[in-house]
Amino acid sequence: MLVVKSKVKEFTGDLNVAGDFAEALDKELETIITRACERCKANGRKTVQSRDL
Repeated sequence: MLVVKSKVKEFTGDLNVAGDFAEALDKELETIITRACERCKANGRKTVQSRDL
């Protein structure tokens, strides 16, 4: 898991965080990172950069 549940809870402040939220967020994050890696490779680089997002 890439997402730190305690950090998510800290960020949301006084809002409650559902038990499945961090897991769903983790899946979204994996998708974003995968796409960034693909773009990086397509551009002939080995360093993933913010512009790949």
